[in-house]
Amino acid sequence: MTTTAPTDAAVLRRRARLLIAATMAWNGVEAVVALTAGAAASSGALVSFGLDAVVEMSAAGAALWYLNGDAEQREATAGRLIGLSFWALAAWVGYHALTDLAAGHRPDVSAIGIVLTTLSVLVMPALARAKRRTGDALSSTALVAESKQTMVCVYLSAAVLLGLGLNAAFGWWWADPAAALVVAAIAVREGREAWRGELLGEDGCC
Repeated sequence: MTTTAPTDAAVLRRRARLLIAATMAWNGVEAVVALTAGAAASSGALVSFGLDAVVEMSAAGAALWYLNGDAEQREATAGRLIGLSFWALAAWVGYHALTDLAAGHRPDVSAIGIVLTTLSVLVMPALARAKRRTGDALSSTALVAESKQTMVCVYLSAAVLLGLGLNAAFGWWWADPAAALVVAAIAVREGREAWRGELLGEDGCC
């Protein structure tokens, strides 16, 4: 990572905050649309995707808090709370996905869900790259960690899109709860990283 002049650093910090705010705004849209569409289609994958977006907003907010220079102890507490939120999400999603598989629950096709996850796969990589470049320029482990977190969201979106697409194209209903299980597995991993402080960076921040 490279160092920057004070003026350049101030500009980059503003850019970093804007990028994280944009991520939170996008996750907010994802949450509302996914939860609404998921409930309408009885899609566990979409509901799980929406709930994950809510927790991701909290993680992005914690990163923004960290970038604003709040106390390390408060940051560590926020990381643990986010970790617990991810684990609760994983438990809820995992239980309902396994129940749906066992019961043979067949969700409806959700065109809205397919459009939403497709847009997420297209939009989130650009945000991740911008945050990574800005984080490198600032020598900010927090923002670099946040960029990696955004890429995890891309993989999650792709998994949910695959499950929804297989259900829509071939009637493979089991692909929907299978995608929800992927969400649960990713949530466990994210929870572990949040608890350890890895989502916010461990080596200092701008």
